[in-house]
Formats: sequence, structure tokens, C-alpha cells
Amino acid sequence: MRTTTCALLVLATLCGLLVPALAAEPPQNIILIGWDGAQRNHVKECLGRGELPTIQRLSAEGALVAIDIPRTTDTKSGWAQILTGYEPEVTGVFSNGRYQPIPRGYSVFERLEQHFGPDNIVTLAAIGKSGHVDAEPERRIPLDEPAPVGGQGAVRQAPAAPGDQLGVPAPAVRPRLARRAARLANQPQEGTIITEGGKRYRLIPGKPYAYTKEGMDLFLNGLGVNGNVGAKALELLEQHKDQRFFFFVHFADVDHRGHSFGENSKEYNDALISCDTWTGKIVDKLKELGLYQRTLIYVTSDHGFDEGGKGHSDAPYVFLATNDPQVQRRGERVDITPTILDRFGLDLGKISPALDGHSLARPYQPPLW
Repeated sequence: MRTTTCALLVLATLCGLLVPALAAEPPQNIILIGWDGAQRNHVKECLGRGELPTIQRLSAEGALVAIDIPRTTDTKSGWAQILTGYEPEVTGVFSNGRYQPIPRGYSVFERLEQHFGPDNIVTLAAIGKSGHVDAEPERRIPLDEPAPVGGQGAVRQAPAAPGDQLGVPAPAVRPRLARRAARLANQPQEGTIITEGGKRYRLIPGKPYAYTKEGMDLFLNGLGVNGNVGAKALELLEQHKDQRFFFFVHFADVDHRGHSFGENSKEYNDALISCDTWTGKIVDKLKELGLYQRTLIYVTSDHGFDEGGKGHSDAPYVFLATNDPQVQRRGERVDITPTILDRFGLDLGKISPALDGHSLARPYQPPLW
């Protein structure tokens, strides 16, 4: 009986019936691919027309499930939840305009570095956007006005624009100050005013991944169009083919085309097709390198798009497509990182603070209240 079973397993492997291989075992690698701004219904329409063959193949091997968003549908909050497994109350990233650096150690990259050890896994990110998926540190911008009386730290409101005090018009000889005041007036959410050493500064908080970047091997954002991101992803796969890796690949064209042309536009549709094409090239590269059978791929989005619109103020419907047959249910953005950590073999019950999300590879019944 044992000989017959072994022979059948060898035959099934040769025939390609066990792909992805050893699906129940922890994978060697995981790639998370982001299609920024991909609306679930539009993805369904593309699938119905046969325009997304890569997603079709991945989900045939694994699963295609709905991801719903009960919180803000924007980029900063979206990827922060996806890449940490925490709600904004933990990360401090509530929206594009209200944010802080994610606390050290809380991202999926850092969790994996801590679990495996920095010499035993490579953590990488190749990101299309520069804004909203960014890692700039805290900044202090000097203000050209003299500090008011009242002691250090006394001022916490936005500065008055030139000419606002006592009805005196702004002097024409100080256009730089006028331009700065206008910029600050248009961005009231960006930081607070502090006074140190008798000088006033606008304190701009660090961006969400300011600390995360320090705890991973490569955080590369601002790559631009899908072609740039995809080419860099293929290059990095070749470079790290002999190492265990977790790789976040972020394609931004869908979001950009949606804002420029609208969700129902040809340009938006073409951007989805482009994302699928580049996802397919990543799959092909993994197969070329002999890595696909031990690599799980998850494709998801940070938010959808308003139906027929150019924004995503109310766009809570996205998706998760994967070659992971262990994925068994729908979920939310915060469930992505727990799924990745779980499939890499981490004990989610030992993570502190406790994750807000739950692995999609395990059954979960949310509390009624």
C-alpha cells in the first residue's frame, strides 16, 4: 500500500496535479501584490469578459474571496491595515490626512524578521506611489514669523497669514512668506506649531512607514507606472531567488486612472488588465526560477472606487485572489497580515499587542457586538 501511495504521489506531481506544492505546509515565500484602487465589481466584470487570466488561474488553484472595508476607504489607512493587521486605533493611521508612523515592530515585514531572524528572510517592498505609501521621517519646518509671547510650546494653532494681524496688508516685499502661509492654510491637518529656543516650527508627523522602513531589507516607493514596478519586482526576484522572502509589490495605475478618467472609463479598465499582465509576469518568473510551488501569492486592494466616479469616498468593496487553497472565507483588510503570518507558521496567539484581524485560512465567527 505504501509503495502504491508513493507511486501515485510521484505520478500526480509529474502531471502537475499538486500545484501549488505542499499547500498545507508553510510556504518558502509569500508575495503580496496590491492593485491600488481596484473595485470589486469592476474586477468581476473583467473576469466575466476573460480580461484577467492571471487572477482566474490563481483563484482556480486557491480562492477568490470578498474583502469588505468598514473603515475609511483611502490609501494610507488601507495599506496600513493590510500590512499590519491592526485597526487605526493601534497604528495611528486613520486616513490620508490623519496619520503617524506605525509603531516599531508592528508591520508584517518586522514580524517576519523577528520570527525568522534577519539572516533567514528577506523583506522587500516595490511601490508605485510615493505619497500615501511613504516613509518620510518627522520634519520641522521653520516659520518666518517671530515667536509670540507665552513660553515654549504655547502656540498650537495654525499661524496667521501675513496681513491678518491688526488689518495690516501683507508687505509686497515678502512674497515667500505669503506663499508659505498660503500653503499652510491649505493643509491645516499637516502637523502643529511648536516653539523651541524662541523659534517657531511647524511639526510635520512622520509618514506611516517611517519606522517600518528601518526594520526591513528594502522599502522602495515612488516607482511610478506599472511597468517600472513590475520590472523592479522581476529584478528583485532574480536577485533573491536563493533566499526565503516576503515581497510586497504595489501597482498604482488603477487608482491613478480612476482619479483621472473615472471608474467606468476604458483607461481604468486597461489599468486593471495591466495589473493582471504584470502579476502574470511575476508568476512566470517564479516558475522560471523554480520557486512557484513553494510561493503563495495574494492579490488585493486598499479600497475600491465610487461607481462611475473619480473618487473613492465610499468604496468599501475589494477582493483577495490567491493560489493558496487554505483560504476559506471572506474578510476585511486587517485579515491579510494575520493570514500571511499564519501561513508562514507564526503562532498568532503569541503576538502582542493582539492582532485585530484573523487568518483567512481558519474559520472565524465575529462577535455579534
